[in-house]
Amino acid sequence: MYELQGVSDAEEYLKTRRAMDIVGICFSDQEAIFRLVAAILHLGNIEFSPGKEFDSSVIKDEKCKFHLQTAADLLMVDAGLLLSTLCYRTIKTPEGNIIKAVDSSAAVIGRDTLAKTVYARLFDWLVDNINKSIGQDVESRSQIGVLDIYGFECFKYNSFEQLCINFANEKLQQHFNKHVFKMEQEEYKTEEINWSYIEFVDNQDILDLIEKKPIGIVSLLDEACMLGKSTHETFAMKLFQNLRAHPRLEKPKLSKTDFALFHFAGKVIYQTDLFLEKNRDYVIAEHQNLLSSSKCSFISGLFASHQDDPSKSSYKFSSVASRFKQQLQALMETLSSTEPHYVRCIKPNSLNCPQKFENGSVLQQLRSGGVLEAIRISLAGYPTRRTYSEFINRFGLLVPEHMDERFDERSLTQRILKQLNLENFQLGRTKIFLRAGQIAVLDSRRGEILDNASRIVQGHFRTFVARKKFLSTRKASISIQLYCRGCLARNVLEAKRQIAAAVSVERYARRWLCRCAYLHLRSAALVIQSGIRYILAVQTLQHLKNAKASTVIQAWWRMQKLHNFHQQYRRATVLIQCCWRQKLAKRALRNLKHAAYEAGALREAKGKLEKSLEDLTLRFTLERRQRLAVEESKALEISKLLKILDSVKLELEASNEENKNNCKKIASLQHQLELSSKDQEALRSSLSQIEEVKRENFSLKEKNAEMEQELLKAQKCSHDNMDKLHDVEKNYVHLRDNLKNLEDKISNLEDENHLLRQKALNLSPRHSRTGSHQIGASPCSPRSYFESSPAKLAPLPHNITEPRRSRMNSDRHEDYHDVLQRCIKDDMGFKKGKPVAACIIYKCLLHWGVFEAERTTIFDFIIHTINSILKTENENDILPYWLANTSALLCMLQRNLRSKGFIMAPSRSSSDTHLSEKANETFRSPLKAFGQRTCMSHIDARYPAMLFKQQLTASLEKIFGLIRDNLKKEISPLLSLCIQAPKLARGGSGRRASSPDVAVQQPISTHWDRIVKFLDSLMDRLHKNFVPSFFIRKLVTQVFSFINVQLFNSMLLRRECCTFSNGEYVKSGLCVLEKWIVDAEEEHAGASWDELKFIRQAVDFLIIPHKSKKTLEQIKRNICPALSVRQIYRICTMYWDDKYGTHSVSADVVAKMRDMVSNDTQNPVSNSFLLDDDLSIPFTTEEIAEEVPDVDMSNIEMPSTLRHVHSAQFLMQHLQSPYLSR
Repeated sequence: MYELQGVSDAEEYLKTRRAMDIVGICFSDQEAIFRLVAAILHLGNIEFSPGKEFDSSVIKDEKCKFHLQTAADLLMVDAGLLLSTLCYRTIKTPEGNIIKAVDSSAAVIGRDTLAKTVYARLFDWLVDNINKSIGQDVESRSQIGVLDIYGFECFKYNSFEQLCINFANEKLQQHFNKHVFKMEQEEYKTEEINWSYIEFVDNQDILDLIEKKPIGIVSLLDEACMLGKSTHETFAMKLFQNLRAHPRLEKPKLSKTDFALFHFAGKVIYQTDLFLEKNRDYVIAEHQNLLSSSKCSFISGLFASHQDDPSKSSYKFSSVASRFKQQLQALMETLSSTEPHYVRCIKPNSLNCPQKFENGSVLQQLRSGGVLEAIRISLAGYPTRRTYSEFINRFGLLVPEHMDERFDERSLTQRILKQLNLENFQLGRTKIFLRAGQIAVLDSRRGEILDNASRIVQGHFRTFVARKKFLSTRKASISIQLYCRGCLARNVLEAKRQIAAAVSVERYARRWLCRCAYLHLRSAALVIQSGIRYILAVQTLQHLKNAKASTVIQAWWRMQKLHNFHQQYRRATVLIQCCWRQKLAKRALRNLKHAAYEAGALREAKGKLEKSLEDLTLRFTLERRQRLAVEESKALEISKLLKILDSVKLELEASNEENKNNCKKIASLQHQLELSSKDQEALRSSLSQIEEVKRENFSLKEKNAEMEQELLKAQKCSHDNMDKLHDVEKNYVHLRDNLKNLEDKISNLEDENHLLRQKALNLSPRHSRTGSHQIGASPCSPRSYFESSPAKLAPLPHNITEPRRSRMNSDRHEDYHDVLQRCIKDDMGFKKGKPVAACIIYKCLLHWGVFEAERTTIFDFIIHTINSILKTENENDILPYWLANTSALLCMLQRNLRSKGFIMAPSRSSSDTHLSEKANETFRSPLKAFGQRTCMSHIDARYPAMLFKQQLTASLEKIFGLIRDNLKKEISPLLSLCIQAPKLARGGSGRRASSPDVAVQQPISTHWDRIVKFLDSLMDRLHKNFVPSFFIRKLVTQVFSFINVQLFNSMLLRRECCTFSNGEYVKSGLCVLEKWIVDAEEEHAGASWDELKFIRQAVDFLIIPHKSKKTLEQIKRNICPALSVRQIYRICTMYWDDKYGTHSVSADVVAKMRDMVSNDTQNPVSNSFLLDDDLSIPFTTEEIAEEVPDVDMSNIEMPSTLRHVHSAQFLMQHLQSPYLSR
C-alpha cells in the first residue's frame, strides 16, 4: 500500500464526499461510485496463467481468485460469468456462435479493456452530472470559459501522449496567430489608419502533416491499427515512405522506428514502440452485456444505452487519435466563436529545478510562441480604442464650451485632444486609437474636474443641512423651556401636598407602632419565661442522665483497659515461654542427634514439638474466645448507649409538644392582654427584662450545643472502640500467620541448625527465664536486652558484669559519635562528583550494624548534628553541600534497606500500647533467626533504621525548602524592578521610543540581566556542590513558578503595569529568560518555560494589535487559554495604551465577561484573580530513588581527619563492593 507523505487519506475521502454532496450526487450513487473504483482496483490485481489446453488461460492462484470474487461482488455480477468474459470470446457466424478460449496475454488485455471501459463510463457520467449541477443555461448567448491544457512537451522518451499534446498546442498556436496577428491588422486596415505590416510564421504545414487525409500521421496510424499484423516497424516504414519529402519531418540516424517533427517550439523525437497499442480502443461486447445485467442499478444504467454488436467478432475498434482530432476540432470551433484571451506559461529550465533560469530556452519559447511578435504589435500599435460616441460621453466634460456647438463626433473628438495637447493618437473611420498611457492622462484630467464639482455641491448641501438643523433646534428649545417651567410649578405644588399628608400619616403610624411593640414584647416575655423554665428542667434531667451514663462508661472503660493490659502481658509471657521451650526442645534435639543418628529419636523429638505446637494452638483459640467475649460486651455497651440516645430523643419530642401547648395558651392570653394597658415606665422595665431573658436564652443555647458535642464525642468514642476491635482481629490473623511460618520452619531443623547455634550465643538463659516474671522492670528483661549496643563486630562476653557492659557500650558510642561528628562538621568535599561525607557515614553505619539494631541513638545524633550545621550563617554554601550529601545518603538507604516483614514499629500513642508493643517485639525478635536473606545487596532493617530514613527524608525536604525560600528572598527585589518599565523606556509618543541613543535603552535590560546573573550564580553553586540534576531541575522550575506568580500578581494589582509599553518591556525580559532556558541544558531547566505561561499570555494580550476586533472566544482559545475569565476581565479593565492610544476590547466583550464574573462570585475557588505561590515539596522518596544516579563507593578514600580514630580504622581496607553484606 503506497502512502503520500503529508497527505491524509481520511481527510481527502471526507473532502471528496463533501464535494459529491455539494454537486448533488445522492448517497446511493456515491456508494456505487466507490464500489466501481474498488472493483477496478481489484481487477488490476487479477493475473492469468496458461491453461491445460492450447491458447487457453486460467486464474493464476488463490489470491487472484479472491480478487476476482471481490470484483464480481462489487460489480454485483456472477463471478463465473466475469471469469468467462475474461478467458473466452464469442464469435458470431451464420451457422451459430463459436466460443473461443484466449491465451493469458489476451486475457490480460481483456482485463485492462474492461477496467478502462468501466472507468471511462464512470468518468463521463461524473462530467455530465457536474455540468447539470452547475446549471448552465443552454440557450444563453454569452458565456465565459477557461481552457487549461498541457504546454508543449519534449522529453527524453516521447510517445503517443506527447504527440497528441503537441498537436493540440499547434492548433492553439494557429488560433493565437490568427487572433493576434491577422485580426489585429485587419482592424487597422478597416479603420484606415497609418500602419506597417508585420510578418509572422504560419504553422499550417505541421498541422497538415499530422491530420491531413489520406496520408497524414493520424490516418496512417489508424490504418496500421486496423490491420491485425501491423507493428510499429511497419508503421514507421510506411510513414517515411509517404512523407519523406515533408520539411517538418525528419528520420533520426540511429533508429529505424523513431521520427522527428519540427514543431513551432522546437524539434521533438517520437518513439513509435507503443503507438499502435495506445491508439487502439477496443470495446468487447461480452463486457457490456455482463455489466448491463448487473444487479446494481447504477452500473447497469451506465451500460443500458449500448446494445449488443451484431458483427461476427466481439471486438469493436475505436481510434483514440481520430477521436482526439474530432474533439480538438470541436474545441477550435468553440474558440473561434468567442473572444479569447491568452496566458502563456514559460518553462524556465529543462531540469525542473527551482531558482534556475535558462535564457536560451526561454527566448526560444517566447519566439516560437509568437510572444515577441505580439509585444511588437502592442508597442507599434494602439492598444486603447474607443468609438467616437463613447469617447465624447466620457471625456466631453473636459471642454464644456464646445459641447453646445454643432460639430460632428470626429471633429469634436479632435478638438478635445488638441485642447489637452495629446499627440499619440490616430483617428479612424469609426474609432479613435490611442497609444499606451494616453487614456490615463485623460482619466486624471476628468477626475480633477469631477472632484472640484463635488466640492462645490458638498458645500451648498452642508449649508442647507446646517441651517435646517439650527431652525429645528431653536424651535425645540422653546418648546422644552415651556414644558420645564410647567413641570417645575406642578412639582412645587405636589411637594407641599405630600408634606401635609406625611405629617398626618406619621402621627397615626407612630401611635400604632408603639402599641404593636408593647403587645409583642409582653407576649414574648411570657413565652420566654415558660421556655426558660422548661429548658432548666430538661437540662437538670439531662445532666443527671449524663452523669450516670458517664459513670457507667468510665467503669467499663477502666475495666476494659485493665483487661486489655492484662491480656497483652499474658500473651507476651506465653509467647516468650513458648520461644524458650522451643529453644530447649531444639537443644535437646541437637543432643539427641549427636547421641544417636537414628530416625526414632528424631520422630520422638518431632512428636514433642507437635504437642507443643498443639498447646500453642489451643492457647490461641482460648485468647480468640476471650477476645470475642470482649467484643460482645462492647457491643452491648454500644446498644445501651443507643437506647439512651433514643430515650433522649423521645424526651425532646415530648418537650416540643409541651411548647406547642404553651403557644396555644399564650395565644388565648393575648386577647386578654390587649384590654390591659400600662404606662411608659412599665414598658421600659419589661424591655430590660426581655434583654436579660435573651442573654439567658443565648447562654442556654450554648450549653445545649456543648451537650450535643459531648454526645457526638461519645458516639465517636464508640466508633473508635469498634476500630480497635478490628485492629485486634487483624493482629490475631497476623499471629496466626506467624504461627504457620513457625510450623514450617521447625520442619527444616536440620538445615537451620547452624543458625540456631549462633542465635543461642546471643540469648542469655537468665534473660529468658526472668523475662516471663519481670517484664519491663528487671534489668535482665527483654527491654534491657533491646537497649544494648548495636555493634556486632566484637560481641561482649557473657561472663562480664552488667556495669562493665554498659560502660563499654557507652565508650563505643562515644567513639561512633566522634567519627560521625567529624564527617558532618568537616567539609569532606567530593571525589569524582561523589559526596565523601555521605559515603563515609553509610560505610560506618553498615560496618557497625546499626541498621539491624532494635534501639540506638546514633540516628538521632546524625539528624541533630545535621540540623545544627544548617543553622550556620553561610547558608549559600552549606545548604547545597548538604543537599547533595543527604540525597546521596537517602538514595543508598532507599536502595539497600528492606523492612523486616513481621517486625512492627512501636506505637507511641499511649503508655499501655507502648508496653504491649515492646512485649511483642520481645517475643518476635528471636524469630528472626529462622529467616535468611534472599538478596545479598539488601539489609533487613529494623524500626529505628526505617525511622531514620523518614527523618533523613524530612531533613532533605527541609534543606530543599530553605534553599527555595532563600532564592525567593533574593529574587523578590529584582522582580519588583522588572514588573514596570523604567520611565525612559515609556512614553506616549513614538519619538523617544525610536531614538537611536544607546544610553537610554541600557536601563531597560539591566534588571533582567541581574536576574540572569542570579540564575547563573545559582547554577554555579549547585554544580560546584555536585547537586543531582533532578534537584536542580526542581529548584529552577519552582524559581520560575515564583517569577510567574510575582509578575502576574503585580501586573493585576497595579494599573500602571497594564500598559502597552510595559507589555513590550516585560516581553523583552521574558525573551531574555527564554534565551537562558534554551542555553541551559534540558535536564537542568526542565519545564521552566511552561511555568511562565500566565505572565506570557498576559503580556501577549497587552501587546496584541486590534484588541477591539477580538471576541471572547478568540481571546480564551488563541491568546489566553490558561487565564480565567476573571483574570482576563481584570486585565481588560485595567489596560490603557500609553504609546499609540488604541482602545481595549469591545464593550460587548467586557459586558459578557462582567456577567460571567458576577455569576461566578459564589465559587470560592475562582473568586480570586491572583495566583497562589507553590510551597509544596515537588518530589517523593520513590522519585529520588528513580531519578538520582547510584553512587559507587569503591574509589572513596579515607579522609585524613579520620586516620587516627580507632573506630574508623576499618575504612583503610579496600572494599570490593560498596554494598557488600556483612
